Amino acid sequence: MVTAYVMVKANTGDADRLRREIDAIDGVTDVHIVAGDVDLIAKASVDSPAAIKDVAATAIQGIDGVEGTQTYIAMD
Repeated sequence: MVTAYVMVKANTGDADRLRREIDAIDGVTDVHIVAGDVDLIAKASVDSPAAIKDVAATAIQGIDGVEGTQTYIAMD
């Protein structure tokens, strides 16, 4: 199992909608709206690093209102 945290920068005012849409993606286990440099943090648990790419680079970045992402793969 591969776990990753995806930091999501969003358009102003879209955080609630984006949280719902990101939470509906297969492999995403948690999504939180946060204060700071990013607007949301999503946790994904999937079978392979390639699946993390599908979640972060394809599914999350493909949502209208997402300005950018940074993905961190857990090492433990």
